[in-house]
Amino acid sequence: MSRLHSRLTVALSLMPSHRPHHSLSLYFILFKPNLTTYLKTVSRRFFSDQSWLSVRGNPLIKWPPLPHHPHCAPPHPIPTANPNQNPDPDFSQNDFSTISKLLTDPNISPGPALETALDGAGVEPGPALLHALFNRFDSSPKLLHTLFVWAEKQPGFQSPATLFNSMINILAKSKKFDSAWSLVLNRVALVSGDAFAIIIRRYTRAGMTQPAIRTFEYARNLDPIRESDSEMSLFEILLDSLCKEGHVKVASEYLDQKRKLDPCWVPSVRVYNILLNGWFRSRKLKQAEKLWEEMKMDDVKPSVVTYGTLVEGYCRMCRAERAIELVHEMRREGIEPNAIVYNPIIDALGEAQRFKEAMRMLEQFLDLESGPTISTYNSLVKGFCKAGDLAEASKILKMMIGRGFVPTPTTYNYFFRYFSKHAKIEEGMNLYTKMIETGYAPDRLTYHLLMKMLCEEERLDLAVQVSQEMRARGCDMDLATSTMLVHLLCKMHRFEEAFVEFEDMIRRGIIPQYLTFQRMNDALKKEGMIKMAQKLRDMMSSVPHSMKLPNTYGTDGDASRARRTSIMRKAEAMSDMLKTCKNPRELVKCRNSSENVVSSANQLIEDIKKKADKT
Repeated sequence: MSRLHSRLTVALSLMPSHRPHHSLSLYFILFKPNLTTYLKTVSRRFFSDQSWLSVRGNPLIKWPPLPHHPHCAPPHPIPTANPNQNPDPDFSQNDFSTISKLLTDPNISPGPALETALDGAGVEPGPALLHALFNRFDSSPKLLHTLFVWAEKQPGFQSPATLFNSMINILAKSKKFDSAWSLVLNRVALVSGDAFAIIIRRYTRAGMTQPAIRTFEYARNLDPIRESDSEMSLFEILLDSLCKEGHVKVASEYLDQKRKLDPCWVPSVRVYNILLNGWFRSRKLKQAEKLWEEMKMDDVKPSVVTYGTLVEGYCRMCRAERAIELVHEMRREGIEPNAIVYNPIIDALGEAQRFKEAMRMLEQFLDLESGPTISTYNSLVKGFCKAGDLAEASKILKMMIGRGFVPTPTTYNYFFRYFSKHAKIEEGMNLYTKMIETGYAPDRLTYHLLMKMLCEEERLDLAVQVSQEMRARGCDMDLATSTMLVHLLCKMHRFEEAFVEFEDMIRRGIIPQYLTFQRMNDALKKEGMIKMAQKLRDMMSSVPHSMKLPNTYGTDGDASRARRTSIMRKAEAMSDMLKTCKNPRELVKCRNSSENVVSSANQLIEDIKKKADKT
């Protein structure tokens, strides 16, 4: 008890005199996480001017302070909610606030209703204003599409290519390709290769390889693309996006088609680098090494990027020794290694927890003129965090700051990954507070990890507050964070709030997972909330959606597990037969039994079709 009292004394001594209640709130949340009654009181202040998360606390880990190095870039500023402060003088903060209120109003739906509200707002749209709104509401495609279409109708408004491409990216990211193509076809003569590159990448990320290829085929025949020599760039983007999303075989086959059409054409070193990276990412070592030999046969001289790709590939395959051999080989070829080559080796050694070797490699790297990069130190931070050695990870953090590198949100997210994985709520919230204090803007992944940790531990009040912080700091709630919050609200029997969040997802253009709908629908019917369940079904039926459930949530058992069980049973049966059966013909019958069942089923289907045709 005396120990707790001393900690309370320290916390009270740190409290600013003008707002003592905030620091006391943070103290109790950090050191008394189970005080449910207290948290309920705190949760009523969701919309306060300054959340408890932003208030100075009692750090559990001594994080290094921000560097004051003359060559260091300042960290990203935290978005401000103060209407009198406008970081961008090209638009009015009042206009930004006015439109933001319309976009967050649950009574205003995308389409004509929102356009009418915008007409009555008296706001003159400009590219800078729309850019800011796009950044703030980037997970609300329907709302932003309506806003963009409305702005283009206003006299004097001209949409620059960057704004148009942002709109295409937001729509394609949410798989609203019809809307994206509608915008493209309305101004096809003015569309740059960048817009088509966005569509190609989003198609491949959605697993839609053929639409991605057709997009390239369409774009390459347009005069603006041909005249700007963007065709080869788009071709490389197509191959790169296919390879990065695991479709390297499709990319390789498409490349082969191009070579057959033009036998004299030799792929560039960039094309070879892309395919090499694709085979390695897919862990296809034989295909990668075969392509490496083809590259030599075509007399295409490898670049430092080629060797970097090979090194990273072998490191990914846990063959760091072969990667180091390639470093010596490239030196013999007169190519000096740089960060592209060294970073994957250090990353692989860190992943394998071979930290002494990783640090020795870092020392060698320091002797080079190029020297380590932020990615080098991030790899070491990641390795130590994965190994659970936060003390060493903090030393690397201090080292990188001492050498003039400002940590990025990615750096800190490795700590958040560890805290989330091990349910270290106290430490995670402490680091978040420290980031805010020192001027860092957490990114979307930071909030995703915090929400995941809090939702898994059923800390609803904290999860709601973090979601409010996320919105207040300019990060729109995306599918992942909204889904986690809805599931937790349902689990805690807060169905009305879950329904409001679900409804807001639909309004913003985010289609909830079918699993989320099914859980809410079942829970509402079980609780006798029939009208709300009907509204939920009406909402879900109004948007296109898949009815497939993830394997991890299968109610009757994982399908893949069932298949494995079936295979094991067959293997055991075959093993027993081999032990006892002396007649080889019996084994043949057993082997063919499943094939006979399939053929019989197929014959039955054909018979049914014939009868249906006759009738």
